[in-house]
Amino acid sequence: MISRKAYEYRVRDALKRSPVVALLGARQVGKTTLAKKIAASEGTHYFDLEDPVVAASLEAPMSTLSSLRGLVIVDEAQRQPELFPILRVLADRVDNPAKFLILGSASPELSRQAAESLAGRVETIEMTGFSLGETGLDCTDSLWLRGGFPRSFLSESETDSLLWRRNFIRTFLERDLGVLGFGMSPAAMGRFWTMLSHYHAQIWNGSEVASALGIAPNTARSYLDALEQTFMIRRLLPWHVNVGKRLVKSPKIYFRDSGLFHALQGIGTSSQLLTHPKLGASWEGFALEETLRILHSYDAYFYAVHSGAELDLFFPTYQRRLGIEFKRQDAPKITRSMRIAREDLELDEIWMIYPGTREFTPEPGYIAKPLISLIEGAE
Repeated sequence: MISRKAYEYRVRDALKRSPVVALLGARQVGKTTLAKKIAASEGTHYFDLEDPVVAASLEAPMSTLSSLRGLVIVDEAQRQPELFPILRVLADRVDNPAKFLILGSASPELSRQAAESLAGRVETIEMTGFSLGETGLDCTDSLWLRGGFPRSFLSESETDSLLWRRNFIRTFLERDLGVLGFGMSPAAMGRFWTMLSHYHAQIWNGSEVASALGIAPNTARSYLDALEQTFMIRRLLPWHVNVGKRLVKSPKIYFRDSGLFHALQGIGTSSQLLTHPKLGASWEGFALEETLRILHSYDAYFYAVHSGAELDLFFPTYQRRLGIEFKRQDAPKITRSMRIAREDLELDEIWMIYPGTREFTPEPGYIAKPLISLIEGAE
């Protein structure tokens, strides 16, 4: 078993601070397993709304929940959005006899209800699949190929892992999207998702995608919104600054799980990955997700101008003005693009994250950092 203690500590600490904690994340990342572990140690009340009998018991939520004490866990909370106004009333009780942990895989209704009904009362924690900090650095190549979904990563073989991911994609399209409140054709979304894999680590061009699929640009945008809200896609926004240049204003698109990206690209083995045209983009997305986990930044952007200069990540509110470039090279070199970005953004440092083992400084202000050293420094 791979320990997920960091998430357990975060949830327990959040429950000390807030009357309601929302643990959100993609399906199958381990939210229920974590919640059951907390429930076992706390002696809590557990409601799984995927169980029709349990769901029926919460048809009168005020009567069922108001008398409970301690920790109350509600799994798959998006199935009963009418719970949220009730949770607000219960969270505001003077004696505050119960804390509530709600689990969800995201949906438009869940996001709206949490924002409106529980404003100021809920603390949100996003749970992802396994990270390198959890699996260990010896598993870097396996985690990159298979992705972080526990059942994919822990499969006995690469073939079993790929089959699990393909089944996950099919179930997500045929069942989960409907359950989560997205009224979309599974076939149409499947075509869109596959095409989107060709834009991984690239700037989004909605008109081009819509034209290729024969759909309206607004439809393409709604498909992208659905994949973002269900934690499948990261939409990285561009940083706008007055530098007298024509800045790129469209977002960049990243698959949040490298394993799903590989499944949609037909990559099932390490040898296929190392010879695939999308090798560089795949590693960039994998390294970007690990870096964002380590730096704990909710304020990350990319920077690009139409003349060609760009920077993969920019943190305007980090401890210092920091830029990051991802380079799948043996010894990354400083480029003209990096120099322009550093001057435009007045950066203190640019880190060149690469898959090596040695950190070095080619010149002041530019540091080549192995991805593994970044992770070791965070442990």
